[in-house]
Amino acid sequence: MFARVAELHALREQVLRGPSERATEAQRAKGKLTARERIDLLLDKGSFHEVESLRRHRATGFGLEAKKPYTDGVITGWGTVDGRTVFVYAHDFRIFGGALGEAHATKIHKIMDMAIAAGAPLVSLNDGAGARIQEGVSALAGYGGIFQRNTRASGVIPQISVMLGPCAGGAAYSPALTDFVFMVRGTSQMFITGPDVVKAVTGEDISHDGLGGADVHGGTSGVAHFVHDDEETCLAEVRYLLSLLPSNNRELPPVTVSSDSSERLTDALLELVPEDGNRPYDMRAVIEEIVDDGELLEVHDRWARNIICALARLDGQVVGIVANQPQVLAGVLDIHASEKAARFVQLCDAFNIPIVTLLDVPGFLPGVDQEHGGIIRHGAKLLYAYCNATTPRISLVLRKAYGGAYIVMDSQSIGADLTYAWPTNEIAVMGAEGAANVIFRRQIAEADDPEAVRARRVKEYRAELMHPYYAAERGLIDEVIDPSETRRILIGSLHMLRTKHAELPHRKHGNPPQ
Repeated sequence: MFARVAELHALREQVLRGPSERATEAQRAKGKLTARERIDLLLDKGSFHEVESLRRHRATGFGLEAKKPYTDGVITGWGTVDGRTVFVYAHDFRIFGGALGEAHATKIHKIMDMAIAAGAPLVSLNDGAGARIQEGVSALAGYGGIFQRNTRASGVIPQISVMLGPCAGGAAYSPALTDFVFMVRGTSQMFITGPDVVKAVTGEDISHDGLGGADVHGGTSGVAHFVHDDEETCLAEVRYLLSLLPSNNRELPPVTVSSDSSERLTDALLELVPEDGNRPYDMRAVIEEIVDDGELLEVHDRWARNIICALARLDGQVVGIVANQPQVLAGVLDIHASEKAARFVQLCDAFNIPIVTLLDVPGFLPGVDQEHGGIIRHGAKLLYAYCNATTPRISLVLRKAYGGAYIVMDSQSIGADLTYAWPTNEIAVMGAEGAANVIFRRQIAEADDPEAVRARRVKEYRAELMHPYYAAERGLIDEVIDPSETRRILIGSLHMLRTKHAELPHRKHGNPPQ
């Protein structure tokens, strides 16, 4: 027995060392950590329990029968983050370049099934060269099993993809199906067809980073939610994100004890937000003033920057914040902003995270490109997401909310639980100047002094239909509040709504606009 135990420990030691020192040195030369080092950074110290560490492939031909390393290029198991169970799988690029074969895929399938059954988050640490060509269709079928499980787990457990190396071809679709994608500059890339194929087909000459690097997906395509300069910072941010999410859709997000008083006044908001609706300001600074200790985790902070989507806490309770950003495109809604906010609203609703919407929106972005690009279809995605959400929803109009954008941004008419407004608010079909030009077009055109008539009509329209209490008088705003009381009122409202229960009509699923 003692000999057998000694043999077991020697085998485990071999598995932990990995394939070879040379392979490890090659990994480090690329500025990358090993799979086990990454797992150690992600999970609480000493908490990792590995599954199927002795698994080997059983493929033959093309030289595979002579190479049967343990783990088969992927490390799977579970551990804890801040004491809460988290499942993880990590590609080991040192073994077959992290390429996926039948045994490799089976290990991932098993850990995904375990995560779903246990109701715990799943984190994938991706660093692989795609399907293992030597195993042919078996490798492709392995990806199909991953995609099917990604979809089954969607909205049930949080799924986080961390890109720490290449991810090409069909392999890129698994991260795209998950809730969040992290990327690291200089080492991670994602694309369906690589630079060589692009050049052969289109003649375009582009680098791996230029085609699918972190900055491309963080700022241009919107594929990556978070971009970091190094793996250590990236994995620390994954841990922080997990602290803001529930383990599954049957739980509420974790609540902490906040040192920031729930009665704290937000007097600084009076200076941060100009009364003049045409003057820009930084909505992020407004959010920082309202939330606990000024801390927030912004999602897609470099893509569709005319809208802010962020996770934060109010009196220790996690909230999702959707807010127009007047510093970028005056805070209008466009195709990308609508998509970004719609997916975030769906995420918050799936995981019982209350949504606070801060409005300062002049409307949808006009233009031929927007119309031809399907702004109607994309804007409807945001409308559908809000209308479908049963999580607590509070909206607050800071300055202006015009036209269809006002309705779409969680107005009372589409189901917001509580709607507030500052005394600087203007809610209307459109701005006073545009409205006057439409309504009084003939009078202005026939007047001896058109500009004087236009100015008078603008003032009249603003006074009668856009004054701060017009919407409140008609029950479309629950209360007009003092900006300095914003934090206190939002916290009180969230506490009241914490036990909200609402259900949608029974159906297999909706058919949201695509």
